[in-house]
Amino acid sequence: MASSHLLCNHNLYFSPSSKKGHWSITPRPKLQFQRNPFVKSSNKQLEVVYDPDERLNKLADEVDKEAPFSRLTLFSPCKINVFLRITNKREDGYHDLASLFHTVSLGDIIKFSLSPSKTKDRLSTNVSGVPLDDRNLIIKALNLYRKKTGSNNFFLVHLDKKVPTGAGLGGGSSNAATALWAANQFNGCVATEKELQEWSSEIGSDIPFFFSHGAAYCMVEVVQDISPPLPFDIPVVLIKPKDTCSTAEVYKRLRLDQTSKVDPLTLLEKISRNGISQDVCINDLEPPAFEVLPSLKRLKHRVTVAGRGQYNAVFMSGSGSTIVGIGSPDPPQFVYDDDDYRDVFLSGKLQVIYLSKILNRSIFLKP
Repeated sequence: MASSHLLCNHNLYFSPSSKKGHWSITPRPKLQFQRNPFVKSSNKQLEVVYDPDERLNKLADEVDKEAPFSRLTLFSPCKINVFLRITNKREDGYHDLASLFHTVSLGDIIKFSLSPSKTKDRLSTNVSGVPLDDRNLIIKALNLYRKKTGSNNFFLVHLDKKVPTGAGLGGGSSNAATALWAANQFNGCVATEKELQEWSSEIGSDIPFFFSHGAAYCMVEVVQDISPPLPFDIPVVLIKPKDTCSTAEVYKRLRLDQTSKVDPLTLLEKISRNGISQDVCINDLEPPAFEVLPSLKRLKHRVTVAGRGQYNAVFMSGSGSTIVGIGSPDPPQFVYDDDDYRDVFLSGKLQVIYLSKILNRSIFLKP
């Protein structure tokens, strides 16, 4: 699990208290950033990672003298949908949903550096197939921030991608929220967190969640922070096949008359009272997703059968195509033994995570 270090702003830092699920806010003197390749406080409450060999950091050296600080390395966590109910289809063709979103300890690492350019952001990544222009939500978020605030900061951004795309894990949305938060830090925190959250909905419906505590009951245009419904130490396994589901195709095949009739607030209450079980992990998008990708249905079935007595629940996250197992840190053995699954994305020994504010950011920095 990622360590929780780094700054929230120039005057506060966040540190874990002795009680799980709570964080303390303690005054700090104004941070003084130095030109060292690595700066780390002696009490390990503050950690800023530089990599002097990286091209981004070399370019950022050009602005170090003028900027209060010029580099941030941030953890951008992904989410799972513990349940997802489709409650209505609107006249505009979009659907209303009610879902319990929860962050887990898998995430991307994003490095932000102030750019000497005053005309263009530059994005790089460690994987192929990720757009590097304004189709990417990171660039969209930076453009949005400049539009809202009038800031003239541009950035060199490196995305170390760990969260698979097309997985129903909200990786791109998390990246966008992280970019908004980072841009605000570089600009002296002129926008409030509530403003950032409200702005973010203009470029993605899932992005506002990533300004929450890490667990939220989400409805149309509403992100309601809730008390932690799951224990910190509950383990999570993510399994994503190579093939992906088209979200548009999944919704196209959705039939409202065949969705669950359970009140989502009832599901939330049962989880809060009794914890995770198979009967509360309802995802109305599973049937249409399994039509789009029949192999995904077979994968869920095999995980369920192999994990009896091992997982409390097995379900699909979002519109697919990740299958989630909650209750054991270990993936089922067949994903290692069966050649049909040699290309799956597999991430075990994860945990759910709660944060003082995902983007007030405690900050999740991986050393």
